[in-house]
Amino acid sequence: MIAMARRERLSKAIQEPVSTARTRIWSSLGLPLATLWWRELVRFYRQRSRVAAAIGTPLVFWLLIGSGFGDSFRATGPIASAPVTSLEYFFPGTILLVVMFTSIFSTMSVIEDRREGFLLSVLVAPISRAALVGGMILGGATLSLLQGLPFICLAPLVGIPMGVREAVEATLVLGVISCAMTALGFYFAWRLDSVQGFHGIMNLVMLPMWLLSGALFPSSGSHPWVGWIMRLNPLGYGLSALRQALYGEPAAGGPTLAVSVAVIAGFGLLAALAGLQQVRRTA
Repeated sequence: MIAMARRERLSKAIQEPVSTARTRIWSSLGLPLATLWWRELVRFYRQRSRVAAAIGTPLVFWLLIGSGFGDSFRATGPIASAPVTSLEYFFPGTILLVVMFTSIFSTMSVIEDRREGFLLSVLVAPISRAALVGGMILGGATLSLLQGLPFICLAPLVGIPMGVREAVEATLVLGVISCAMTALGFYFAWRLDSVQGFHGIMNLVMLPMWLLSGALFPSSGSHPWVGWIMRLNPLGYGLSALRQALYGEPAAGGPTLAVSVAVIAGFGLLAALAGLQQVRRTA
């Protein structure tokens, strides 16, 4: 009996620190991260103008550019050698543009939160800085993914075959791209104090990244120096991964799906770490 009582006391002594550690981790990391993530979602969808702009602008670009080229557009598919229509070729780039616009609009809330004093209250709270960065990035990435998913469902309408495997792979790839673009937007939003300056930087950085990703023209027919920039552009690997996921086959002569996902995921991780470093410097 005495030995049994000692074992019970020892077991309780071991379990109490473990449960206390779990509670501390949840209160300092898990709960703040989930709260900030949910706040980003609610705040974005309450502002319907942002939703309309994030979806409508890329949709208009796609329809105008694709219909404008019409029969004058000559290109082969990213996977097969058969020719594709302009609307089909520009379709993956349009999904990418939706993700970019949503990332810009979602991370812009960082500047607004700084003006309203919300960030100050979060920074003085006893929570992990990683929870602040992770919650905001995951919130914006979730919004980007939710905005891009309807376009993936429209793929069969433009001639892209879509099965269950292709839909799952495209969703996963789009999630990685969403995290990377939101992390990049968060990094710049934290460094800037004005919405106007943030939009200027985003136009200077993100739009050239999109234009040189292969969304409008392939690297094979471009000028050599443009081709080199396109090969070094991490967003180009994201678009390559998305196209491979949509078609369900590896691209001829291009990077594999695993390599493309690894490049864009590594870029997103570096952007998130840079944003975390900026937050810690501010704190």
